[in-house]
Amino acid sequence: MLILKSFLKFMIIRRCHHSVGIIGAPFSRGQRKDGVEKGPDYIRTAGLIEKLQAQGCQVKDYGNLKLDDVPNDEPFGKVRMPKTVGLANQRLADAVHTVKKEGRACVVLGGDHSLAIGSILGHARSQRDLCLVWVDAHADINTPLTSPTGNVHGQPVSYLLKELQSKIPVMPGFSWIKPCITAKDIVYIGLRDLDPEEQVKRPIHLSYDIDALDPLVAPATGTPVIGGLTYREGIYVAEEICKTGLLSAVDLVEVNPSRGKTEEEIRSTVNAAVSVVLSCFGQAREGSHPINYQLPEP
Repeated sequence: MLILKSFLKFMIIRRCHHSVGIIGAPFSRGQRKDGVEKGPDYIRTAGLIEKLQAQGCQVKDYGNLKLDDVPNDEPFGKVRMPKTVGLANQRLADAVHTVKKEGRACVVLGGDHSLAIGSILGHARSQRDLCLVWVDAHADINTPLTSPTGNVHGQPVSYLLKELQSKIPVMPGFSWIKPCITAKDIVYIGLRDLDPEEQVKRPIHLSYDIDALDPLVAPATGTPVIGGLTYREGIYVAEEICKTGLLSAVDLVEVNPSRGKTEEEIRSTVNAAVSVVLSCFGQAREGSHPINYQLPEP
């Protein structure tokens, strides 16, 4: 957590009521495991909107985006369904841009982490000089040429980085993408052996993969990794970013109810996701475990 404290050291701390726009992005084509597209509805049903309103936020729910498969979507090398992934992100970018133009902090409920491409690009259209806080067990910086799996949810950062522009091949569905950040604009949380030191007063885009949390807290996700953040640590990240008053957009991705082995595993993961978003907008921490919100029927 020292990295986060250093990163936030010179930011202005202020508290206020938040105007929040929520976009559901029920999308799973950036990886191979079904179920992650259910994340937005599970998180809403667990009480996210009502809880945000109860803590003083003005909330507008923009509903779920319609993200269909593109016909005849042939692989590009190892990359599966590039046209479908590219189009989904383009639609999400437009939706995020709309939310930001209307003056709201934007919350994107995924869906897999390939959606960060569109979310961050849409945010960058209306908000200059972004910095990116990437909370994840994985760096997600593979390119289409280096990815061992071809899953775009392991590649989103590479499409956004100006330094990697020459390493990204021309790919169907991705021609609209223009890199919008540099390596010095990123802080990683949840990874080993990274030591970013940048200190800024800039709009923050928080991209939060639920698998950054330890599988004991959030097991219902596609690629869990043992040794992740505890619940308290994961919530601390959100709380500290909230305190800056500079949070401008949030991705909460990779909640996959279909990967939970029991109802309790699903409940724990969804409740952790709700708690992270609430803490981004001012909820005070309550204990060392997720608050137990109601889940939808299977």
